Amino acid sequence: MPFNEKYTITPAYLTTPSKRRSGQIMSPGVKFIVAHDTGNPRSTARGNRNYYENSRDDMSASAHIFVDDKEIIECIPALTANKQEKAWHVLYGVPTDNQLFGYNANDAAIGVEYCYGDNINADESYRKYIWVIAKICFTYGLDPSKSIVGHCFLDPRRKTDPVTGLLQSRRTYDQLLKDIVIEYNECTGVVASQYTFISLQGSGKVQHRLNVRKGAPTTKADVVQIISPGLSISYIGYVTNGETVNGNAKWYMDAAGNYFWSGAVE
Repeated sequence: MPFNEKYTITPAYLTTPSKRRSGQIMSPGVKFIVAHDTGNPRSTARGNRNYYENSRDDMSASAHIFVDDKEIIECIPALTANKQEKAWHVLYGVPTDNQLFGYNANDAAIGVEYCYGDNINADESYRKYIWVIAKICFTYGLDPSKSIVGHCFLDPRRKTDPVTGLLQSRRTYDQLLKDIVIEYNECTGVVASQYTFISLQGSGKVQHRLNVRKGAPTTKADVVQIISPGLSISYIGYVTNGETVNGNAKWYMDAAGNYFWSGAVE
């Protein structure tokens, strides 16, 4: 079963040995994935990687992969080499990783960092983020519905990622987990469940800058049109089980088969 290689993963490995990249091999291999965000708005994947390299002898905190709207950069071998090395992305003293998966995250999990901020296209960054996590699941035979955990759940007293980063683009952690499964299914050719469409013609007044999405009721879909506030937009029906945005999963469909989120229309 092939996997749809939508994007390029760029290897830009940190110097080894160093505090950030010890060169130690993951043992017993890749068993799960930890979803992170950088906690540093406006910082890019390349910028984070370079910061890690420039401070390689200062501290041991690290991650395998950084994702923004332009690049997926792997700075510690995980997907782009024949070996998988440890990164120091979760404290060893927290117990939840062992309780959930039977291993310490640093020993058996790949850490993926989401970049966000007003200089980063949130939709494109998110698309790359869920794709590379789905790619890791495919590569290592992991169940995408069970193998991802947020850093905030492993270390809740200290960390809020990736929830904080996702909120910057009005996304939720629960939606992230669902979208990873959808992405995995799409990239492996598994037929996903269909959206429930209800016919109803009408129109509404745009209240906020509105993105019209190509072919699917999700912010992952490409933007085909941007409608300014105050203008009217027509629809031929709606679905109630699209992507949930701000607690609302209702999306309208126009005559061309494109979708727009109902929360931006009155």
